[in-house]
Parts: sequence; structure tokens; C-alpha cells
Amino acid sequence: MREGSLEAPTRHPIDWQSAAFYDEKACFDEMERIFDICHGCRRCVSLCNAFPTLFDLVDASETLEVDGVDRKNYMKVVDQCYLCDLCYLTKCPYVPPHAWNVDFPHVMLRAKAIAFKKGTPTKFRDSQLASTDRNGKLAGIPVVVQAVNALAKNNRARELGESMLGVHRDAWVPEFAPRPFRAVAASAQAKAAREAPAVRNGQRTPGKVAIFSTCYINYNEPGIGLDLIKILEHNGIPWVVADKEACCGMPKLELGDLDGVAALKAANMPALARLAREGYAILAPIPSCALMFKQELPLLFPSCNETKTVQSAMFDPFEYFVDRHKDGLLNTGFSTSLGHVSYHVACHLRVQNMGQRTRELLAMVPDTQVHTVERCSGHAGTWGVKKEFFEGAMKIGKPVFRQMSAHPKGPTDWIASDCQLAGHHIAQGIERNQFPQAPMAHPLTLLRKAYGLP
Repeated sequence: MREGSLEAPTRHPIDWQSAAFYDEKACFDEMERIFDICHGCRRCVSLCNAFPTLFDLVDASETLEVDGVDRKNYMKVVDQCYLCDLCYLTKCPYVPPHAWNVDFPHVMLRAKAIAFKKGTPTKFRDSQLASTDRNGKLAGIPVVVQAVNALAKNNRARELGESMLGVHRDAWVPEFAPRPFRAVAASAQAKAAREAPAVRNGQRTPGKVAIFSTCYINYNEPGIGLDLIKILEHNGIPWVVADKEACCGMPKLELGDLDGVAALKAANMPALARLAREGYAILAPIPSCALMFKQELPLLFPSCNETKTVQSAMFDPFEYFVDRHKDGLLNTGFSTSLGHVSYHVACHLRVQNMGQRTRELLAMVPDTQVHTVERCSGHAGTWGVKKEFFEGAMKIGKPVFRQMSAHPKGPTDWIASDCQLAGHHIAQGIERNQFPQAPMAHPLTLLRKAYGLP
């Protein structure tokens, strides 16, 4: 038996629709097998709280081995996993094709799915937080949005929200926009269609773009989506917004609500597959959403041709722009320096295996120094706002907060993360720890500024 593996990791499809997938004893047997391998290695101890929780349980057992841990405590490990996938793709030497076949995130997903089917004590709270489309549509009603945003800043309301809904009173939560991105972009799209430049396909990139706006951009920060549009137009790239869109399904995946994921996939795939077949590059400006279409949905639905078609057309925006540059088709006439940028590489971007495209492009801006921090911020979607995990999220993120606030070339001018939720979490952590502060902006906003676009 070889120790470790030098081959690129491979992923097996997830047979989540079979009855065997929900066999609790078989799942716990597989967890015990994998936990025993993890205990003997301990390489992932610094990634998240799942591994320290596991190792603490082992070290407190009578046998000092996994067989001494009560299986009732396995779910303590599962609760700490937010499916970032970093252990699989950046740390573990025993992933397939190694014979030990360790897939820690997907055995955690299986355990979450079994628990969700049975019903967890926090199922109501978790399901409410994961219903991003419904929350956005409700909160986006003109009168309601003002009330919701005001309550989010009210200490008494936040205390009540913590006791009733389990959202930590101190956790940063996003505001809702008065008008969603899709509504704002509709009029701009009509004008763009009338004035559309010629399509210029490159060797690596289609010459026209369809925007999958994501729940966060649509309901919370539409300005990021508008920045993307300005960048596309500045580069002479025709664009459209996907004519039908639902949540990508990542929040429900993190809960183990796989039937919910399937319903959202059924809503999204026909429209996105049509765009892919028509030759559009599909851009998702939030990394977890792009990852969902690139990796998780293809593994959940390996025989779905529409899913494969969308997978091949899905890009992270900076992945697309850097490939566009390699095709000789990107405008690099930057007019505004960004100074000292502390850039956080989001976990769901790292596991897309495309390198540091955002850093690469921002570093092209004259008189701009990009300081890269490649470590988990601790936020992890809805995980970091829950009352039982918020302090842990702050602890995980503290090294990131410190590094982001201390640019090696001098005072930090900007902090940025491709995951805007992580960006806000980092900004809060910097303030909470009294580290030197700097304004936070999404990398697309910084790129728009670098172009000198209003």
C-alpha cells in the first residue's frame, strides 16, 4: 500500500437517490472508517472545526482511538463541516484514486442528508435561512425591505432573532436592496441588445456572456452585478441575464436537503442549458454558485445531459476575463491604481482548480500590489451567522483578519474577497479585533474602478 497519492484527485458520483444512501448504519460505518484514517494523519487539523472536534473526541476516549468514540457523538463532527471541500482538494493524500478512497466532505453530506430526512432540532431555522429566493422576494417588497433592514440594525430585534430563529445577535447579516438586480438590469439589457457589438469568440472563451446573477447579487448587492455589466460592455462583450433563475442550491446542499437541491436544479437547468447551447459563457459572480454548477450538481446528477452542458459553459468572472486576456481580447487599458489590495481567496473558488485568476488580473493594474490570503475566513454561507457557530467562525477567521489588515507593502487600501459574504465577515472580524481597517469591495467593483468606469 502506497503512503499518499501523487495523482490528481477524482470524484465519484453521489448515489443519493438510492435507498442505500440513507442507511444510517452503513453511513456511520463509513464515517468510522474515514475518521480512523483522519485520526492517523491529522493533516487537516487547521482547516475547520470538524477535525479538531473529531480529534478531541478521540483523545478523550478510553482507547485513544476512533473505536472508543461513542457513535452518538459523530454528528458533533458533521455539524462543524460546511462542505467547503478544501480537505478533499488541497490537503488529503488519500482521496481517489488512492485505494483508501477518502471523501470526507461527501460522507458528511450523506450524514447531513440522513439527519435532514429524520428532522433535526434546528431544521426550521436552517430551512428558513436556506430559502434564499423566498426570503429575497419577501424582503424585496418596497415597504417590507425598509422594515427588514431597520430590524437588522436594532439590538432588541437582533436579541429576539437570536432566541427565536437562532441567528447570532452580533453576526453580520446582509441588507436587502430596494430593487433586485434582475429588475434593474432588465432595462439595461434592452439597450444592450440594441447596441450589441459583434461577437468575438476566442480560443478559450465564447464571445458573449449570460449572467447567472445569484441570490446574493440579485437581492442584496445588485451593484456588483451592475459592475460586471459595465466591465463586459467596456470590453465589447454582448451580454444577457438568464431569463429564468432560481437559487443554485448550495444553501440547501449544506443542510443535506437533497430533494430541495433537485427542485432548484430542475428550475434552473432548462434555461441555462439553452444559453450554453447557444454559445454563451455563463458567469456566476459568487464562487459557491459557480462551484455548484461546475462540481456538485454534475456529481449528484451524473447522467443529466443538461447539467453537463451547463457545467462546460460555467465560468467564474475572473476565470473568464483572464482567459479572455490569454485570447488577446481583454482591454487592459487601466486608468486608476488600486494601491495596496489585501485579497482573500474564497474556499469555494480555490476548489474550482483554476489558480488565482482574480489576483492575476488585479495585479495587471498599474501601481497595484495584491497581497493574497489563502485561508478559510470561517463564514461559510449561513453557517457563520448561527448562534452556535458564530464565535467559532470568528475564531477560524482570526488569522485571516490579521493578515488582511496588514498589507506587507504598507497600509491596506482595500480588502476584497470573491465571496462577498466572506468579505463582510472579514471586515467585521477586523473591526472586532481592532486590527487596522480598510474599505471592503468585491473584486468586480475594484476592476470597474481600475477601468475608471463610473
